Amino acid sequence: MKLQMHSIHFDADQKLIDFIQRKADKLDTYYDRIIDGEVFMRLDKNDKSENKIVEIKLNVPGKQLFAKHQSQSFEESADEVIESLRRQTKKFKEKMAVARQ
Repeated sequence: MKLQMHSIHFDADQKLIDFIQRKADKLDTYYDRIIDGEVFMRLDKNDKSENKIVEIKLNVPGKQLFAKHQSQSFEESADEVIESLRRQTKKFKEKMAVARQ
């Protein structure tokens, strides 16, 4: 899956980008018609402890799936966002299967 990575107000390490890409690629096992996506990583200056925010938008035929999470590390935020998108893609796939019947 093709993902555009955006790190806002900082330079993301290649390890972090690869980590998110690997996690997101696993979403293809739940729904293989994902077109592409965008990842936004940003730092929240107002919150000192849980200041790492990850947002992911996935484009699927006819819809856009979105998830956002804030935590102490980008990896933890990415895990939570991917888990949320996994649930959304499974639900979307089930709705599409019912609609086709």
